[in-house]
This record gives sequence, structure tokens and C-alpha cells, in this order.
Amino acid sequence: MKKLIDSVVSELNTILLGKEQQVRLALCGLLARGHLLIEDIPGMGKTTLSHALARIMGLSYQRIQFTNDLLPADVLGYSMYDKEAGSLVFHKGPIFAQVVLADEINRASPRTQSALLEAMEERQVSIEGETRPLPRPFFVIATQNPIEQGGTYPLPESQLDRFLMRLRLGYPDPKAERELLEGEDRRALTDKLDTLLSQEDLESLQESVGRVTTSPALLDYVQRLLEQSRRMPGLLYGLSPRAGLGLVRAARAWALMDGRHHVLPDDIQAVFPAIAEHRLEQGESGKSKERIRQLLASVSVIE
Repeated sequence: MKKLIDSVVSELNTILLGKEQQVRLALCGLLARGHLLIEDIPGMGKTTLSHALARIMGLSYQRIQFTNDLLPADVLGYSMYDKEAGSLVFHKGPIFAQVVLADEINRASPRTQSALLEAMEERQVSIEGETRPLPRPFFVIATQNPIEQGGTYPLPESQLDRFLMRLRLGYPDPKAERELLEGEDRRALTDKLDTLLSQEDLESLQESVGRVTTSPALLDYVQRLLEQSRRMPGLLYGLSPRAGLGLVRAARAWALMDGRHHVLPDDIQAVFPAIAEHRLEQGESGKSKERIRQLLASVSVIE
């Protein structure tokens, strides 16, 4: 199992150069059945990562370009009268795919952003009085531009909390950037990727995540982190119970990726920044990294 996961990571690393930690976190989010938010300036490889993940997993893929005039029906779908059928026929929107890239999600209006809420939480959409299930697995990768850039709407806390993780890719190091400049176009390379993991393999790995064990002492550590976040000065609120559940789930996936069937404190600490940063920012861009550092430093692993 670890060998299979390592081969997936290795293949993704040939597309997104010099970003192994971010690649592993993205795969961890998928195995943990979470959703991923990638925040960075345009041109850093956000779209490339999402497309490569879908190709390697052999999953259906749809990209939705969010703009300020995008409507919820453009995402979810709509009904239109069909003369031959003599009735309304529902036309599925791009949300009905296994991997959905919500590109530049914070350029759309809050009304359109909210169209994703039920889909992300319940894996279903309710349209015109009927509930329609979404494909399995279902994984949303949303990208957003930094809020300082023009034409953006900040995501509300209720939507941010639906994302298991937030990543920043950042600039490549000089060696990786040189390789990018000298090498083949990343999109062309992505189109050549082979499927390494069948849908059955992926679902089996996701089920295996739930069987990774967490000791009572480790859950005590998680609870101390959650409690300490709720006492931090300058915050209106700390990490929610949903964040705690996501933290444990992601740590189990991280342990499985390392070939273990039990979670260590190191697993919690490895995924904690990606789980907590976007939940602790609360309108103060750039301060969440320091808050994470303080939390991990002030909460002891054993008590």
C-alpha cells in the first residue's frame, strides 16, 4: 500500500517540481475524503496539480471558472423543456464530476459560492425540490487569489470550514524553476500521465484510513490543541469540532501514507498547519502562521 502511494507521489512530483510536501498534503486530503483550498497568485501550478491528481486516479474531471457573473445554475445544472419527452429534462452541471476544480472561487459572488456548500458537506445537491447524489468519490479543489488582489470576494467562515485543508504552493526553488524553463510544457506532460490507481484502489485506501488507530493519549493531545485555540487572544472563536474531526482524519491518512496503522503526534503536527491556518485567520491575513506556531509550541504532546 505504501509503495502504491509513493508511486503516485513520485509521479505527481514530475509534474509539480519541488513541491513534494504540498503534493503529499493534497493526496492526504483526497484519501481523508476532504476538500482542498489552494491559495496563491496566478501561475503557480494550482490548476496543474488538480488536473494531474484526477489523471493519475482515473477520475472524471471538470473545471469551473468562477467569475462575478457566474450563477448557481451554471454550477449545479438546470431543467429545460424537452419537446420529444414532453417534460422538463434536467441537465447536469459541472459539479457532477469526481474531481471538480473551482478555479478562482473568490471571484464569484457569495450567492454562487454558497452553491457548493451542500455539495461539499452532503455529497449531494438539491435542485427544484429533488435531491441528486454526486459521484463517488467526490473531491473539490478550489483555488483562490489572495484577497489583496482586485475583484475578489472573501470566502465566509462557513465555507472555509468546509475545506479540510488550505495549501499555498509558493514560488519554486531556483533548481526546480530552471527545470521548468528547460522542460516540456506541464499541460502536455499532464495529458501523458498514466492512471496509477483504480477507483476501487482509491476507495479501498479511503476505507483503510478509517481503520488507522488513534490512542486515547493522542486524542487528549488533539483536544488540548482545540481547547488552546479557543483561548487565544485576538480570536473571536477557535477551532470547531468539525476541524477536530478533520484533523484526526487527515492525521490517519498521513500515517497510512507513511505505511503505519496507528497515528503518532508527528502526524498531527504534520497536517495541523494545513488544517488550522484558514480557520484561524479571521480577517487578519498573515497572522495565522504565527498562531499555529504558538499553538504547537504551547501545547505539550504528553500531559
